[in-house]
Amino acid sequence: MATLESDISRDVISDQEHHGSGAIHVITGPMFSGKSTSLLRRIKSEISAGRSVAMVKSSKDTRYAKDSVVTHDGIGFPCWTLPDLMSFPHIFGHDAYAKLDVIGVDEAQFFGDLYEFCCKVADDDGKTVIVAGLDGDYLRRGFGAVLDIIPLADSVTKLTARCEVCGQKAFFTLRKTCDTRTELIGGADVYMPVCRKHYVNNNQVVVKASKEVLDSDKARSESCVETVAAMIQT
Repeated sequence: MATLESDISRDVISDQEHHGSGAIHVITGPMFSGKSTSLLRRIKSEISAGRSVAMVKSSKDTRYAKDSVVTHDGIGFPCWTLPDLMSFPHIFGHDAYAKLDVIGVDEAQFFGDLYEFCCKVADDDGKTVIVAGLDGDYLRRGFGAVLDIIPLADSVTKLTARCEVCGQKAFFTLRKTCDTRTELIGGADVYMPVCRKHYVNNNQVVVKASKEVLDSDKARSESCVETVAAMIQT
């Protein structure tokens, strides 16, 4: 049975064999599924293989560090923090960019020009792009342009988390607050991974967990919990 490590090794070897032809690899899944961890593992494998690497993340993500990609476990890697991707070659320096083999992109859902960038880097410039990002938002709708690049990808890895209610595999991200903005940066204080059952059903355990967060933050009244329950049902 194939493992994530064997898949990474296979992709690294394949990209080396087709050096100069470009490649796009997508790592996606809900929050707390290990997307950034998988991205860093892949980037380190590329470095070990002697390839020149750069990492980029969105300037919108300031949760852990401004100039590093940091996992929820606190593991970090230096990166360039940008508001958009297409400016990267200019900011990085065109001569230095020309020497790059691999570019990692974390929190890819926040980049509006993700599709354009992946086409340029892989198709035109012959480089490998490794993209990590959410495939869906808290309403299970497509988030940003991550799903748009699936048809471009050489490989797609869909990760799962562990449901905080029952411990089964979690495929979805549940928001614990009443904020309805699509882009709401946060961690375990705002989101939790859940399975299909506990996303869809009006489960009292989920409602209770949401209420505890709301109460601890002194955010809103009891009606807020009812809104969360209604959101779970939709």
